[in-house]
Amino acid sequence: MKTFTTKKVSTVMLASLLLGVLAGCGGGETKEAAKSGADSAAAPAQNLKVQFMVPSFADVPDMNNEYWSKFQKDNKVQLDVEWIPSGDYDTKFDLVLASGNLPEVIVANSITRPTLQNAVKQGAFWDLTPILGDFSKYPNLKNNGYKDVWNYVRTDGKIFGVPRNRPHIDLSLKIRKDWLDKLNIPVPTTLDEYTAALKAMVNGDPDGNGKKDTIGLIGHGTTGNFFSDSDGSFLAAFGGLDPVYAKDGGLINKYLTPNYTNMVAYFRQLYADGILAKDFSAIKQTQAEEIFTTGRAASYGRNTWRDYSFEQTIKKVQPEANVISLPPMKGPGGTSVQLSVPFSGAFYISKKVPEAKVKQILDFFERTTTQEQTDFNYYGVEGVDYKMVEGQPQLTELGVKQVTANGTGAIFPLAYNNKMKVINPAAPKAYNDAKEKSVASYAQVGKIDPFSIINSNTWTSIWPKYQSDWQSNVVKAIVGQISMDDYKAYIEKLNATAEFQTAYKEFAADYKEKFPK
Repeated sequence: MKTFTTKKVSTVMLASLLLGVLAGCGGGETKEAAKSGADSAAAPAQNLKVQFMVPSFADVPDMNNEYWSKFQKDNKVQLDVEWIPSGDYDTKFDLVLASGNLPEVIVANSITRPTLQNAVKQGAFWDLTPILGDFSKYPNLKNNGYKDVWNYVRTDGKIFGVPRNRPHIDLSLKIRKDWLDKLNIPVPTTLDEYTAALKAMVNGDPDGNGKKDTIGLIGHGTTGNFFSDSDGSFLAAFGGLDPVYAKDGGLINKYLTPNYTNMVAYFRQLYADGILAKDFSAIKQTQAEEIFTTGRAASYGRNTWRDYSFEQTIKKVQPEANVISLPPMKGPGGTSVQLSVPFSGAFYISKKVPEAKVKQILDFFERTTTQEQTDFNYYGVEGVDYKMVEGQPQLTELGVKQVTANGTGAIFPLAYNNKMKVINPAAPKAYNDAKEKSVASYAQVGKIDPFSIINSNTWTSIWPKYQSDWQSNVVKAIVGQISMDDYKAYIEKLNATAEFQTAYKEFAADYKEKFPK
């Protein structure tokens, strides 16, 4: 048995699929938290034994199967992994930090999460800066990630987390191309065209069931988002991913900019036109996915690689289904493409871990942050988990069961590859080639969200006190319970407070440090 290596398929090392270890890849979550690995086959005494807490995007894996056994054996590691359902992860993460009972290594989904930043400042995690030094002992960690990633993850100039490398091209706004064709609507290239297309589909009975029951845009709510994973696409179209400065030079948080307010007004109109679900703010990720994949919604934002999987599922009830990722659409302030930051959170090592073991854990990350191990994460063992078809690896029936969304990439950084979340390993090569081509322009026109990277100590302290009320006001504005003038007055009041202005100055300073011209 051989593992799939880069030399064999240097151009198809792409896949992203099946692997929710990549940021935002939910779906098929476990029902409850579970641990795996602690009872797996005894490893040699010299093997590194390490505890992890990570988000789970599928059933808890059997750490004794061929896939996980080979990974642990090859990398001389014995894993004790606590898998937390992704939808519950941030809540569990906060509880664990509050308890002080940390695992040896914990994944933070967001490096700017206030609870994480507070824990870092209170000394809960190792400062890795002096250990990593000039990275001369860690060339894979340095060279196999995005060029600026280690600067992005710094807190107060220091490195506390090991970034989980991910591609820039990830999320995309999808639409039912077959429904567009049925109603003789061209693929939208502007936000106005997109809005008109959704309105036509909502009113045009595209599924032919004789009922006016089609939802235009479906999404799922998360902290600070309302149509995640498509909020960023819309905000980019309104120019909301560009820095917006106050008169005193402070960098206004994206949620409180005029651009975000304009996006809220846009969603308000969509709601008034019947394009959004009435209970849009309460819909969970699993519900949104089920609505889309049962043919009840026209548009949905998720990872690009999911297009093929979604389409195949919809075809079970609507055989003519054709799901595409929309091209970049021109909006009033920008283009509708948000590029992901080149990492999905980071691994943090508890300060309770002895320094000698910290170095062993970093050595483990160094050994595994290679293209070969990244390929293994996606495909597993050749002849067992995948076979080569037309020069491209395709998962076997066993591979589909073993190489799940909870792959080995959950516990090491992966090597950076900008195609990781575009290609679907279950799809034919021709489909994947066409998908790559269709989203290639994203890299040229898209913007990343700087607030996924920059920090403000003041914001970390004050925002939790306002966040719930802010979210409530956004929803009220969208559904018409308050006027847009009322909403604007609320935002202006927040921006006028001294503590917000202090936070904005801190954001500006951190932005200058992490995004030098």
